[in-house]
Amino acid sequence: MTDTLFALATPPGRGAVAVIRLSGPDCDRVLAALGVSLPAPRMAVVRTLCHRGETLDQALVLRFKAPASYTGEDAAELHLHGGRAVVEAVSQALIDLGVRPAEPGAFTRRAFENGKLDLTQAEAIADLIDAETAEQSAQALGQLGGALAETYAGFRRDLLTALSLVEAEIDFPDEDIPDALASRAGPVLDQLITDLERALADGRRGERIRDGYRIVLIGETNAGKSSLFNALVEREAAIVTPIAGTTRDVLDAALVIGGYAVTLSDTAGLRDSQDPVEAEGVRRARARAEAADLRLWVVAPGDPVGPAGALVRSGDLCIRTKADLNRADWPDMPERLATLTASPTEGEGLEALTDWLSNRLAADLSGGDFPALTRERHRLRLEEALASVQAGRQALSVAPEMAGEDLRRAAASLARITGEIGVEDVLGEVFASFCIGK
Repeated sequence: MTDTLFALATPPGRGAVAVIRLSGPDCDRVLAALGVSLPAPRMAVVRTLCHRGETLDQALVLRFKAPASYTGEDAAELHLHGGRAVVEAVSQALIDLGVRPAEPGAFTRRAFENGKLDLTQAEAIADLIDAETAEQSAQALGQLGGALAETYAGFRRDLLTALSLVEAEIDFPDEDIPDALASRAGPVLDQLITDLERALADGRRGERIRDGYRIVLIGETNAGKSSLFNALVEREAAIVTPIAGTTRDVLDAALVIGGYAVTLSDTAGLRDSQDPVEAEGVRRARARAEAADLRLWVVAPGDPVGPAGALVRSGDLCIRTKADLNRADWPDMPERLATLTASPTEGEGLEALTDWLSNRLAADLSGGDFPALTRERHRLRLEEALASVQAGRQALSVAPEMAGEDLRRAAASLARITGEIGVEDVLGEVFASFCIGK
């Protein structure tokens, strides 16, 4: 039998209200042991909690009966006064009564195991809790509502349609079945291959919304990168001096642009250096620039094109800084790059830069034919499914038996995304990132 567990579902520390939630078969017994006359399910009542002759608190109590609860089993909530002493006393009383403290994600894992959620919806709950921007929240809510699960289920339905045609030819070769029945599966598989390829070709849009879009400032020493960094994050996050090479390491800051989460990175100036510390900073700057979603090439009057020119890609942005100096000394930029002028110390061009970044983020992260993949786990399983479907399509007209085996592997890969089969190896990974109490 599943044991009963509990956890604090509100942030720890002093507050007006602290909520302890319980789930498991002994909820009613535990409430009665705390002196609670059991209310009707889903009815909030005020009750005095007692344990071993001592009053613990006057709390708001709710009961939920299986399966009509978040976890799908008997559950309860104790809305306590938010003092630390009250929470600790009630928690200790629950432990004395045989209730086990929950581990991270334990309640959502039980909801999954009891069929209340699939794995993609469970992951969406974790994303919703962590969401810091409107776009992150919207993506998580769409996934919680089943957008991703329905997409994967549609892929699997098409796959099973094709597989049933193949299996019919394999299992009933002597029956009155039209010749080359398996060939009828070809168009279905062709469309499925197209759909899987389109779903995978999303530029990692969902992962970038969830984890943050990576923008890196690169350029020569003393080009004005740190001044621009401070202006964009609206605080003195980076040290700014007239001395070239002041920035030695990568400095990251989280901000929101156009409703999207962004990680902005200031980096060391790109130049050859005999100083081992600065040389390591330059190496890190290059590595961060290579991995970035967008590079902002900061150029001051008199700067050479230099090594930064080898790092930028089509679609990156050149920012000409220090516009108060001699503008004629700015180097000519490659035609493939958009160019803006900004002078953070003078406040020039910052609004235009923010607008450009907002438009770029919307272009990169919005839209798409399918709901965006939000985790590497999904991407790997879809890649497995695509490879198996492609192999099955090739084998279709030659060896239906081999095609059937390939298609069964593809179906298994798709089912693992939502947790229909083969789930044990991913449960720990999925639920380890949850907070305790969820």
